[in-house]
Amino acid sequence: MKNNRNGQAAILSEGDYSKIRKQIKSQKYKLLLDLAWYTGERWGALVQLRVDDCYNPDGTVRGEITFRANTRKASPDGKRQTRQVPVHSVLAESLRAYKPETGSVWLFPNREGDGPITIRWADKILRAAVEKTGLDAKGISTHSTRRTFITKLHRNGTDLYTIQKITGHRDLKALGRYVEISADRVRGAIATL
Repeated sequence: MKNNRNGQAAILSEGDYSKIRKQIKSQKYKLLLDLAWYTGERWGALVQLRVDDCYNPDGTVRGEITFRANTRKASPDGKRQTRQVPVHSVLAESLRAYKPETGSVWLFPNREGDGPITIRWADKILRAAVEKTGLDAKGISTHSTRRTFITKLHRNGTDLYTIQKITGHRDLKALGRYVEISADRVRGAIATL
């Protein structure tokens, strides 16, 4: 789905996100999209979230979501790091509205409840919603939420070192590939000289 974007997933607008979210009928998969939107984590780690990564033992929402090292992508040296992301207020509402299935440790359990849904299944859910919105030519993929998250932080004035701390990137060069800089921003920077 990365049409004419040189292998890069599309950046989503707030409107795109809202349209896609409206096409997802299940509260479970709305939460999956919300987690992707408000944490910037890769979908491979999102589908492997456990209930206790997001909720306290009493069922209340934790202040931070924990993405366990073993669920995250390894850095070039082969190491994986646990990442904790503060819960945005809108995401907290979405987590409160969702009732995890009893009897499974997984936040997004498969039909049997003995494991999480697959990344392939999550991708299928997203692609179906994107298609229903008519945005399928835009180049949206599961990686779009991560690129959008990072680009939005940058556009809002968050420095790259803080973004690096939030996302868990080990090097700025890798992080830089996620940030989309508009032509207007480049012109504005030159105009300040």
